[in-house]
Amino acid sequence: MPRCRPASAGVAATLAAALTLAAALHAPLAAQERAAESAERSTPGRCAAGITGEEARGYVPLPRGDVFCPLLADPKGLRSFVSYLRGDADEFATDVASVGISDEFGLVRFGGTQAGDGVQISLGGGVFAQFDLGTSSYDLINADYVISLPVTVRRSGFSARLRAYHQSSHLGDEFLLRADRPDRENLSFEALDLLLSQDVSALRLYAGGEYYVNREPRSLPLKLAHGGAELRPRGSVRFGNVGTARLVAAVDVKAVAGSGWETGVSARGGVEVGRAREGTVPSRRWSLLYEYYDGPSPYGQFFQDDVRLMGVGFHFSL
Repeated sequence: MPRCRPASAGVAATLAAALTLAAALHAPLAAQERAAESAERSTPGRCAAGITGEEARGYVPLPRGDVFCPLLADPKGLRSFVSYLRGDADEFATDVASVGISDEFGLVRFGGTQAGDGVQISLGGGVFAQFDLGTSSYDLINADYVISLPVTVRRSGFSARLRAYHQSSHLGDEFLLRADRPDRENLSFEALDLLLSQDVSALRLYAGGEYYVNREPRSLPLKLAHGGAELRPRGSVRFGNVGTARLVAAVDVKAVAGSGWETGVSARGGVEVGRAREGTVPSRRWSLLYEYYDGPSPYGQFFQDDVRLMGVGFHFSL
């Protein structure tokens, strides 16, 4: 695998600006945050985990939501989105539409004494596809298919996710017809993934890693380290009965173990919009996020390439 380019100063500047902007919103809304934090003890929802008030405690079969908050900046986090990206991607493309369609279905949850705590077993799946917007037919370039069995835990501000998952990746038909296409890889793997997460007021920190149990081709990395930070102010600005909005920002870092350690950095920041008044069932939310990625390609068939892409995306959560 080629050596990854070092993250540019632009990555650090972008991340610093996003975190500073979100922090600026958080500071003047301290009173709102305290009220929101109190309300979320009975109806967890600040990270759009989707747990209803009635299902926040006790044994719940086929529950809604999860006790582990989805990752905001992970390129392979199970969330639905559509993004427009441009940049330096060598063999891949320089004008890209990236689409993700995914979901997690709760099988059972054993709730704790505090609302939103507990242990949950779920089934997750998703497809992540990229299209070359520089072609007349918007060629499908690559599609990654993921299925997972996560076990998640939460106790107060601490949460964890242990997950076994499978991924297979395929080149698009139109892309295979190109004369200058790269060689196709029969790429699939199974991996074990562990993440530990801690909320500190509006800040969330997480760290962990993955180990690849089976992998094809064998040149795929054997393991990686994974960590990141998110800033999600609980306070928000309300626009009458139209909705609420708050600034969010996150950075996700993966260090891949190959011949050396190669680092991929994903940064996202922008506005998250929700319902003006939350009911018994937490509202769906959507976000408009600026996106930046620099490092080993997260797109399966191009795992040996380095990419640097930036753009904007719509992200959706249950």
